[in-house]
Amino acid sequence: MPESADVVIAGGGPVGMALALALRESGLQITMLEARTAASGDARPLALSYGSRLILERLGVWPALAATATPIRDIHVSQRGGFGRVGLAAAEAGFPELGYVIDYGRVAQLLAQAAAETALQCRTGAQVMAWHGGNAARVEYDWAGEQSVCDAALAVIADGGAAGDGTAVDYQQCAVTARVVSERTHNNTAYERFTHHGPLALLPDGEGWALVWTTTPERAQLLCAMTPEIFCAELQAEFGSRVGNFTAVSGRASYPLRLRRAPRTVPAHIVLIGNAAQTLHPVAGQGFNLGLRDAWELGAHITAASRAALGTPAWLDAYNARRALDRRGGIGMTHALVQLFSNDLLPLRLVRGTGLALLGCVPPLKNFLVRRMTFGARG
Repeated sequence: MPESADVVIAGGGPVGMALALALRESGLQITMLEARTAASGDARPLALSYGSRLILERLGVWPALAATATPIRDIHVSQRGGFGRVGLAAAEAGFPELGYVIDYGRVAQLLAQAAAETALQCRTGAQVMAWHGGNAARVEYDWAGEQSVCDAALAVIADGGAAGDGTAVDYQQCAVTARVVSERTHNNTAYERFTHHGPLALLPDGEGWALVWTTTPERAQLLCAMTPEIFCAELQAEFGSRVGNFTAVSGRASYPLRLRRAPRTVPAHIVLIGNAAQTLHPVAGQGFNLGLRDAWELGAHITAASRAALGTPAWLDAYNARRALDRRGGIGMTHALVQLFSNDLLPLRLVRGTGLALLGCVPPLKNFLVRRMTFGARG
């Protein structure tokens, strides 16, 4: 016989766990299916916006996260080989911080620990094989070598690997992530530098820096294989001397960059969030923050509805309309930045430089940008 639940969440990463926490007082029966059997050890740097901090405070996990999070109070944006730069400051925008840097694995661990204290039924090692909508939701999964089925009023797909086919753009780029050390302290300043290979982000992280370096797949492979000394020299040539010499690097990894959007048509009683709904380029650090807003607003939408309404076409249309502007804004902004700042043609360098210079001279425009980066397109 199939199992049953009010809501089944496919994917126990941070976005899926955030949704589970948002529903902890809903009185609904929640089942989560997570393919991994242990907490994530993923040490990739994650840039949380101040808006995401507010969500995590409401979920009750921010105090524990704050102990290892490094605040970002200023952001310096520039382009290599061209004029124009802009500084964004938390004080100017009226925020205590613009954002925070923390390990992805740490966020996943603390959200999972908090969710474990709720009535959530979590099946680890459960590999989702298929999901179906219609009059209700059905999720088929493999668990401990056995084929199982869970029927629910609503199935939430929060795992990008279980999302199915949609629109995809291969940027022909990879992100190299690492921890680096420099001669000068970061003073809680983050740098976003656009190079002819792609954006390079240097984020304050503890006593050093978290690096997200976008480049070609071939160069990413070389960067990961270089000796630490040569890697630091390459980074110095690309970034410049604003933070002094780079003296050490650790934890290098590389992953391909693609834009992926879920299919426009999803069956009734099925909803996609986080990386299952959209996977973004890391420029401007919008991907996880957008997914967290997906989970928070879906939690509110579920809690406000009757069980009979969950997953119906009208209910889904209302949720999708609620999220449409924010999702379009996040996807559009990151995609436009990649297209505009990954081309080294002189006319584009001039346009970019002029835009950065104008942005730096118009405080209301800067504050508008900061609010959109902090709270999304509806901020």
